[in-house]
Amino acid sequence: MKSQDESLARARGLFNIAVTPFAADGSLDLPALTENVERMLGLGYDGLLIGGTYGEFPAMNTAERAALFRHAMDVVGDCVPVLLCTAHADVRVVKELTSLAGELGGLPMLMPPFVSEVTDGQIVRFFEEVAPLSRTGVMIYNAPGVGITLSVPLIERLCDVPQVVALKQGDLNPTTVDQLVGRVSGRIRVLAASDLVMLGPLVLGFDGVSSTNSCALPELVKATYDAVRIGNATDAGGLHRRWYPMRAVARKLGQPQSTKAAMNLRGWRGGHVRQPLQDLDAAGIEAVSEALHASGMVTI
Repeated sequence: MKSQDESLARARGLFNIAVTPFAADGSLDLPALTENVERMLGLGYDGLLIGGTYGEFPAMNTAERAALFRHAMDVVGDCVPVLLCTAHADVRVVKELTSLAGELGGLPMLMPPFVSEVTDGQIVRFFEEVAPLSRTGVMIYNAPGVGITLSVPLIERLCDVPQVVALKQGDLNPTTVDQLVGRVSGRIRVLAASDLVMLGPLVLGFDGVSSTNSCALPELVKATYDAVRIGNATDAGGLHRRWYPMRAVARKLGQPQSTKAAMNLRGWRGGHVRQPLQDLDAAGIEAVSEALHASGMVTI
């Protein structure tokens, strides 16, 4: 993408949250990332998210994250929009990665720095300082499980920052979803951050969803999304229920470790996780295998 107007136009649809494959020695496995990205492009996904929370960005240094950005953008080119997570506790790192992400043609995802007792005014000022560094605009990344939970009134204030074009929303309780649709939709693009409860936000008016489970179940997740997109709620509900076993395993065993295990079981290169996460043990892998079979997926 070349401008924030283009980002605003294209930041919609079904985005695959790519896991970051690590080799057994902990190094980045970029050839595996290439294979996984090309699979999603071939299946017709609308976009990709690189280096997000389930991409294990906190476990990588700045140089590794920059290398990940560059490699992903080299593979994708301009085929689909790419969200590049630039979150960090150090504002200097956020600025460096945000500038790079925009230069590469991705859409930087900004999260407030992880510091205690930061005020709403300080968060607004942070976005005002960092967002102009990206020529493609920025996406607000509201990730309650990782950092600060942004309230709806604060998100409204952030929408006044000229470079803000989108929101990836992690707090998906019905009241918050309703408020965002009523107060923010139409000003910026709004994506549901999780596929665990994707149907409600999409039906109510969100512009898209980002999905980690799509790494393991790309066909089912896309079929579910496509059914919603064409207004077939009955089929969408049936498809969503079909892959409940994988959602249950993900909630119990955690992501991305359960997702990577599922990918490996399907013969794809999910790779390993980095500490402090741990790869699943034999019992966990068996639980993932059972969930895949219950969802109708064949493993190797």
